[in-house]
Amino acid sequence: MKLLKDQFTASPLMARFLPYLIFVALTSLQGQLGAGSEYWVYLAKTLVGAWLVWLARPYVTEARWAFSWEAVAVGVGVCVLWVGLDPYYPRLGELSVKLVLSAPKDPAQAAAPLWNPFVQFGAGSALGWLFVGVRIAGSTLVVPPLEEAFFRSFLYRYLIQADFTAVPLGTLAWTPLVVSAVGFGLIHFQWFAGILCGFAYLGLMIHKQRLGDVMTAHAITNFLLGVWVVWKGAWQFW
Repeated sequence: MKLLKDQFTASPLMARFLPYLIFVALTSLQGQLGAGSEYWVYLAKTLVGAWLVWLARPYVTEARWAFSWEAVAVGVGVCVLWVGLDPYYPRLGELSVKLVLSAPKDPAQAAAPLWNPFVQFGAGSALGWLFVGVRIAGSTLVVPPLEEAFFRSFLYRYLIQADFTAVPLGTLAWTPLVVSAVGFGLIHFQWFAGILCGFAYLGLMIHKQRLGDVMTAHAITNFLLGVWVVWKGAWQFW
């Protein structure tokens, strides 16, 4: 803990980058530790992520939740786009297969496994509902501050100038906006919706001149998407 605090104190970059890096590193372990490990790793990374958000809070002062009607509108709008556009373009993994023209012979291998704890632990099982709850809570309360501190607070402003903390959050710069929005989109399987999402969140930050509204919009999007996944059985979004 002291080492992390020292890193955060010494470098504004590390305070925004290191928590996100640790979270991504833990994400890469999902499903790599045996059958069902993706659920337990998700639980672990959510707890670690929450701890990192709390630890970095004094050093990332702009990452404070803020509420506005614009945040609600963007959050709901992005969720509608995310779901509504899904049938009309290939997911990132499917697109990669098409580009290299080397799809597996077994069609089941071509699709990424769905994150559905009820398949692993039984329909309606307590463990299944536990991991559904963890997923919704993690994506609503932990993912937004981690991703917004990295993508919007750090990366977007760093692309404007290296001394990124000197760049006001309301600054508009088109090339950094496009690069950071595309980068944000490409970390998601639903890459096209992710790119549009990146533009929407950045536009909200620039308009409101603060990060808290974007965190709220991001949380609303993820919460509504989680409800949609469970309600409609649309597990492909997870």
